[in-house]
Amino acid sequence: MELQEIEVVIGKNGQVEISVRGVKGKACLDITGELEKALGNELLSREFTPEALEENPNQLDQGDQLRAGA
Repeated sequence: MELQEIEVVIGKNGQVEISVRGVKGKACLDITGELEKALGNELLSREFTPEALEENPNQLDQGDQLRAGA
């Protein structure tokens, strides 16, 4: 299993940026879902990484980067 990493950066203005690495496909949506919910589900944008566009034979959904307002 590859290393999976979640990075959370909170800016001075309260804006939160979540980056997921090491996850293929769009499963990061599942990985970050509870965190997004805790932040109020107020997404300003979502940017998928090249990993998110790769298919993972073990899971149907994985990988993304998003920005959320706090």
